[in-house]
Amino acid sequence: MDQSSIDGLRAHPVAERFHLIEGKHVPASDGGQMDVLSPIDGQVLTRMARGTVQDMQAAIASARAAFEDRRWAGQPPAARKKVLLKWADLIEAHALELAVLGVRDNGTEIAMALKAEPGSAAGTIRYYAEALDKIYGEIAPTPGDVLGLIHKEPVGVVGAIVPWNFPLMIGAWKLGPALAMGNSVVLKPAETASLSLMRMLDLALEAGLPPGVLNAVTGEGAVVGEAMGLSMDVDVLVFTGSGATGRRLMEYAARSNMKRVYLELGGKSPNIIFADAPDLHEAAKVAATGIFRNAGQVCVAGSRLLVEASIHDDFVADVARISEGMRVGDPLSLETAIGAINSEAQLKQNLGFVDTALAEGGEIVTGGQRILEETGGYFMAPTIVTGVRPDATLAQKEVFGPVLGVTAFDGDAEAVRIANSTVYGLAGAVWTSNLSRAHRMVRNVRTGVMHVNTYGGSDATVPLGGVGQSGNGHDKSLHALEKYINLKTAWIKL
Repeated sequence: MDQSSIDGLRAHPVAERFHLIEGKHVPASDGGQMDVLSPIDGQVLTRMARGTVQDMQAAIASARAAFEDRRWAGQPPAARKKVLLKWADLIEAHALELAVLGVRDNGTEIAMALKAEPGSAAGTIRYYAEALDKIYGEIAPTPGDVLGLIHKEPVGVVGAIVPWNFPLMIGAWKLGPALAMGNSVVLKPAETASLSLMRMLDLALEAGLPPGVLNAVTGEGAVVGEAMGLSMDVDVLVFTGSGATGRRLMEYAARSNMKRVYLELGGKSPNIIFADAPDLHEAAKVAATGIFRNAGQVCVAGSRLLVEASIHDDFVADVARISEGMRVGDPLSLETAIGAINSEAQLKQNLGFVDTALAEGGEIVTGGQRILEETGGYFMAPTIVTGVRPDATLAQKEVFGPVLGVTAFDGDAEAVRIANSTVYGLAGAVWTSNLSRAHRMVRNVRTGVMHVNTYGGSDATVPLGGVGQSGNGHDKSLHALEKYINLKTAWIKL
């Protein structure tokens, strides 16, 4: 990857995007369109279809027909594997194109985007392609005159709603296992980041995925997302995003066909630093990247920094120095460490959290303001607020931006109490040289993922999922397949 290649792709005009239904690109049924604004400069990048309820119903009908005639589910595992592996190869071959298109749409810094988006998506699709023919049914331990078989079957039609922060990576977390198990899928990308994901779906068709097996409808969540949630013909709904939307999707399921709903709803993850951490400067560097990469727009971001009181001032000063050295700016520049905020609305929300933190007694160490406003883009300085009480808004509410709240603690018990003081439980970390303490913290902090002397970086072999109001079910690993299969018992008298 070099800057000239990135700049060349940046200059390409972006074609209008339409829905993908039955293998064809189709406009909205009423001709409606939405402007796509780039967070880099606030300008219109292109337009995309503004979906209607009828559009979503058509996509679901296409997926249902594809599932019922078994054009994909009925293929031998080896045939499905071949298609998915080719898709992964095509994603890799178009990686720079996909990454640049995604950055123009959502503002992630390009160095991170290339690895976290097409790189991760290709790896995920390949992982589930390799896994699909290694998932066996079971034989039950029955009496000798009975044969008990447990079959694993696809659930049918999967509805997937994907957020704007990492559309390819998170999209692949849903699409990979769902398609591997033989399901048909209807995808609803985020309003503010649909372009790269829709392009990745084109590559699935090029790889040989039959038309109708994977459909996608762009548009507003309140319209097409609701239509998906209320559909009587969607069997499983998977979603990554806000708690408020997750609650609505569960209500829609109850009002319709009681479809299974799996939710990953973000968090307020604690990054716990003890004085005996093996390398405090390394911990400070990781603390900075753990909250400020992708401008803090990461579900597992370490947005609460809990620091042992004896090292609090020096450690926070080190994190601040590192943060101030992270270049904020054009996300298509290889020199940029922190890209753009996804939208103007998100930027205003972030700044509002800073104002609230100050009103509640917090103190800004660095940042706290919009920057580079002259570009027209949505940029914010990495922000560190100290003196954040465990019950303060900044400690309790997910910001989803480059804002780090710092709280001091004394001893293991207080660290655990503060870490567990929110309704969330997605991720966390502890930094210590004490092996017993590390195991105690892993056991006692209520969270789906707990890091020790690191933050982030886990791969497809381990699950990602939360507890509490961070959601249910898991993405990644073989455990993700459980969302996309039904167990059927055959009880056979011999």
